[in-house]
Amino acid sequence: MSVNIRVATAADCPRLLELINELAVYEKAPEEVTVTLEHFIDAGFGANPVWKAFVAEVDDNVIGFALYYTRYSTWKGCRLYLEDFIVTEDFRGKGVGKLLFEKVIDEAKNGNYIGMVWQVLDWNEPAINFYNKYASNFEAGWLNASLSKQQLQNL
Repeated sequence: MSVNIRVATAADCPRLLELINELAVYEKAPEEVTVTLEHFIDAGFGANPVWKAFVAEVDDNVIGFALYYTRYSTWKGCRLYLEDFIVTEDFRGKGVGKLLFEKVIDEAKNGNYIGMVWQVLDWNEPAINFYNKYASNFEAGWLNASLSKQQLQNL
């Protein structure tokens, strides 16, 4: 199997959104994906893009992706934040995730970043085991917090 890793384009966005929905189902939160295709494309390829991604493809079919952006820490500086990282189920365990993750690592090493951060669900043992292969640090004591658009409007 020949896997090609390349920079994502706007034309990839419909497939990326399909994979995002696949990830949301795996993470037991399919109802949480509310972004529209139009917004997703604009956020990545519009006048002020906020994200970048690498895609993995086999026979010109996108089978996985890693989406990232710059996160600024007042304590650390610019760090690459890996927002989403998925390989479709049929291609897991075949080295595709390793290729994608290492492409992101190269981006973090060669870009203007002082490190790389991401989140993983505490019950996602396959992902935790994968990240442990890279001697990743897992931070205890932090809780995720958020406000939805509706919550913001109600304040």
